[in-house]
Amino acid sequence: MLLPTLTLLTCFLLIVTLLPISNHTHWLIRGLDFPRLQIAIAAILLLIFQLIVLEITRPSSLLLICVSGFCLFWQSWWIVPYTPLFPREVKRAEKNSQKPSLKILTANVLTPNRNSQALISLVKQHKPDVLVTLESDQWWQNQLSVLEDDMPYTIKCPLDNLYGMHVYSRLPLTETETCYLVEDGVPSMHASVRLSDRVRVRVHFLHPSPPSPTENPESQERDAELIVVAKSIADSAQPIVVTGDLNDVAWSETTRLFRKISGLLDPRIGRGMFNTFHADYPFIRWPLDHLFHSEHFTVKSIKRMPSIGSDHFPLLTTLVFSPKAIPENEGIDASAEDRSRADEIVEKENVSKSEIPQPTAHAK
Repeated sequence: MLLPTLTLLTCFLLIVTLLPISNHTHWLIRGLDFPRLQIAIAAILLLIFQLIVLEITRPSSLLLICVSGFCLFWQSWWIVPYTPLFPREVKRAEKNSQKPSLKILTANVLTPNRNSQALISLVKQHKPDVLVTLESDQWWQNQLSVLEDDMPYTIKCPLDNLYGMHVYSRLPLTETETCYLVEDGVPSMHASVRLSDRVRVRVHFLHPSPPSPTENPESQERDAELIVVAKSIADSAQPIVVTGDLNDVAWSETTRLFRKISGLLDPRIGRGMFNTFHADYPFIRWPLDHLFHSEHFTVKSIKRMPSIGSDHFPLLTTLVFSPKAIPENEGIDASAEDRSRADEIVEKENVSKSEIPQPTAHAK
């Protein structure tokens, strides 16, 4: 009885490990990108149990152990970069640097959540240069209006469909634009933020819809929005930041493709996962809220903030403008196959990089 049970568990582990490799866009398959850490933990426990109870000399036992070991290796390959065991992709900022910095607080507030004071308190305590809220409706806009004395530059798009978005900034915002790139009712925001008289940064705030049984049965819409923004950035030498709730995990194939095509860097690599969702369930968490940036920056800090009553934790990231660090920061390159796949993704949704606003940015 024990061997059939272990065989069944090992086959299930193999299936959930192999299915995402297909790149099929169905929500059930793409959803298996999310719990890679949990699947890796399950593989460790199963492997330990197999080593204890099975006779390793038997071919059937050895096969089960090898399969579990492969699954553990494969899941670990995706998640280890988001631990301190891996080299940092972005260098640490110099201590006491006097260079211009950009502190961004990204917060999915959860529309029905009414604990606005928790977010307001975080903003007053940490004083971010830019606050971007996701899922913020008219009620949230009314509550957050108290921030406008200190953060007078705003972009507002209150919606009651879980895709409202707001940006509040201490720093001047110019060329602001709200777009619906792939789906009606799912906005993105684009602007130029002035760090100093000599430095302006192009910023993109995103919140594409997720693949799920209640929204989009396929991931095509989400993937297309991420990749078309990546393609619009690819050939730019400007300082750029992209942030938001991307409804995708940091280690998914789609997010990895976004990084390859855009050339942007992920400050979490070599530092930690910074799992922001689900705030209520410690054992079911993954990194859904992201910040990527161009090679013009180093990282002063990146922190997951305390709960604000949402199902997401806010993410606070401080970047330092350090153009001399360009040769030291290392991203990942796109292959011809990657570029072909990116073209295929955006063509399916009939969206072009020419539709993406390209706010002015410069670094003198």
